[in-house]
Amino acid sequence: MLITLHRDEPSSAASYQEFHQQDVLGKLRALDSRIRRRGLESVDPARNPLVGIGMEVGPDGKVQKNGYGVFNLSWQVREHPEWPRMIREEAQALKKAVRQSHGVPMRYVIWAGMGGSAEDKATYLAAGLLKRGPRLYILDSTDPAKLKNILEDLTARSKLPLGQALRSTLVVGMAMGMTSYEPVVNLSKLAELYERYGIDSRSNFLYMTLPGSLLDKFCRKRQYRSVQLQPDGENSTAGRHTAPLTRGSLYPLAWAGQDLEGWMSAAVLTDEEIAQAWRLAAFLNAQAMAGRNKVTLMLPRQWEGAGLWTKQNFEESLGKREDFGLKIVIHEHMKAANYRSPKDPLQDRCFLIVQVKGLTPPDGRKTAVLRRSYPTATLTMNLPQLSRYMQFMHYTVFGVAWLQRMNFVTQPGVELYKKITNRIYEAARKAGGLEQTDAWQSVIEGERRARWGGALTLCWNQLPFPVAGQDAAEIYANIVTHVAGNRLASYAELTFFGDTRYCSKGRKLVKELDRCAEKVFRSILKWPVDLYEGPAMNHSYHEMIIGHGECFSTVMLSERAEKLNVADYDATYHRAQFLATQMALAERGRPVCALLLKDLEAPTLDVLCKFFRQVAAHLKAKRLV
Repeated sequence: MLITLHRDEPSSAASYQEFHQQDVLGKLRALDSRIRRRGLESVDPARNPLVGIGMEVGPDGKVQKNGYGVFNLSWQVREHPEWPRMIREEAQALKKAVRQSHGVPMRYVIWAGMGGSAEDKATYLAAGLLKRGPRLYILDSTDPAKLKNILEDLTARSKLPLGQALRSTLVVGMAMGMTSYEPVVNLSKLAELYERYGIDSRSNFLYMTLPGSLLDKFCRKRQYRSVQLQPDGENSTAGRHTAPLTRGSLYPLAWAGQDLEGWMSAAVLTDEEIAQAWRLAAFLNAQAMAGRNKVTLMLPRQWEGAGLWTKQNFEESLGKREDFGLKIVIHEHMKAANYRSPKDPLQDRCFLIVQVKGLTPPDGRKTAVLRRSYPTATLTMNLPQLSRYMQFMHYTVFGVAWLQRMNFVTQPGVELYKKITNRIYEAARKAGGLEQTDAWQSVIEGERRARWGGALTLCWNQLPFPVAGQDAAEIYANIVTHVAGNRLASYAELTFFGDTRYCSKGRKLVKELDRCAEKVFRSILKWPVDLYEGPAMNHSYHEMIIGHGECFSTVMLSERAEKLNVADYDATYHRAQFLATQMALAERGRPVCALLLKDLEAPTLDVLCKFFRQVAAHLKAKRLV
C-alpha cells in the first residue's frame, strides 16, 4: 500500500515525522499490552496522551473502557490461527440450530443495528461478497415501512406465508452502545411476530452487545443466544470499529463462504503500511488546518459501497470539535464546474483517490487534472483486499486523532439526539399521540411554516434568525442565502426519514433529491451535499453535524406514516427521532429546517423537484456565489 501526495501545501512532512520521532506505534502496542496484563487501573490519563485518544475516561478521571481493540485484534490474528475455523464453525452452528428447531434451512438474515453495526454489511452487499450466503436484510431504521418492506420481499422470494418464512430466518440484533434503543424496538416487533405464529424463536434470534445494555436486558429475558462480539472475548471496540475483525463483521462473510483466513490475514498491516496510513493522516490534517477539510473520496467502482462506511468512520470519530473536522464527500460525479478554482480563497476541498489493481479505477483523465490543480492523495493497493482497506482507514483516523489530540472512540453528539428522542417518545405516550406533544407543536405546527404546490410544507421553526419571502420556495432560498452569506455552513445535507433501501419509492426519492442537490447546492454554491436516510445517518455522520457544524440541514418526512399492522408497529418512535434530530441540531446552534411531503407518489416528487427548481431560480437571481 502506497500513498502518493500531490500539491502537499502546506507540507505535512513535519507532522508525519512526529509519528516516528515519538514512536507512536511502539507506545500504542506497549499501552495495549499493559492494559491486558495489568488492567485499566494501571494507566493514568494525565500521563499518557494515548489514553485520552483511544479510551473512555469517566468524570472521576478513571479509565472506563479501552477502545484500542480495533488495532489489537489485528495484532492477535497471527497468534490465533484457529480464529477463522472457529468463526466458520460458529456460523454453521447457527444455521444448524435453525434446521434442528424447525426442519428448514436458514435462508434469510435480518440484521437489526444502526450505524457501525450495519454499515459494514451494506458495504459487503454492495461489493458482492455475500452473494453465496443467505439473503441478508439490513434493518437500520425504526420506520415500520422498512421492516414491512423486508418482510414483503422475504415472503415473495420464499413463496411462503410469513409464518413459514420466519422459520427460515435468523434475526441478529447488534448494538455497541448502552442506550441504543432502535434494535430493541425492531427485535420486540419481530419477537411478537414469532409468538403470533406460534414459533419457538430462541434458535432464530442472536444478539451482540454490551453487558447490561438495553439490548442485553431485552434479549436476556427471552433467553436469546448471546455471543461475544470479539473473537478474543474482550470488549474494546467501538461500533464503527467492528469491521473487519469482529463476529459482527465476520459471520455474514462466513455464511457466504468467503475465505476468512485470507480476509483476516489481509487486515494485518505491516509497520510500513501503518506508516503510510499516518502519512495520509498527516496530509489530511494539514489540509484541514489550512481550510481544505472537504475530502472528496474517489473509490474503484466495485468498492463504491465502502464510501459510506469510510465516511462514518471519519466523521463520527473526528467530528466532535468546532475548530476541526474532516468532511468525507462521497457519491459525487467528478465535475470540475462544481469545484471552486484552486486560486479561490473559499476553495475548501482536497481529494483522496483509491486505486486498486484488478478493480475499475476512477476516471483517469479527470483524476490527472485534479492532481495537477488540487491537493490530492492517491492510495495505491496491489490486491483487492477490502479488509486491508478498512484497517488502513482505521489507522488513518487514529493518526488524525493523534495529531489533534482528539478522542476517536466516543460519540457525544449521537447520545444527545437519542436522549431527546426518548424524552419526546415518553411525552407522546402520555399525551396520547406524537402530534399532541410540545415538541411536535413547536417544531412542525409553529407559525413559521408554508405550504407549496399542495404537496409540500416547509417548516423553519428551529432557525434562530428571521426569514421572509412570498412563498415557501423564496423563503427556503432566503434561508440558504442567509446561511451561505454569513458563513454558517459550507455544505448541505438532505436527509429523508423513511425507507430508501427496500422501498422503490424511497429509492426514487433519493435520485430526485440528488438532482435537486445538483441544481441548488453543488452548481450554484459549490457545496458538497450529503444524501441519506434518517435516523441511520444520525449514527453514521450526525456526530460531525452536531459537533463540528458548518452544515445546513434539511430533514424530510412523509406525512403519510406507515404502519405494520401484523406486528402493531407504528411510526411514533421513528417520527420522534425526526423531531429530535432537529431539536438536537438547534440546541447546538446548527441551521436546520424541515420539509413535509404529502406522500412519496409521483405527483408529490414532481412538486418537490419544481420546488427546488424555483429555489435555484431565486438563488441565481440573487447572483449568490
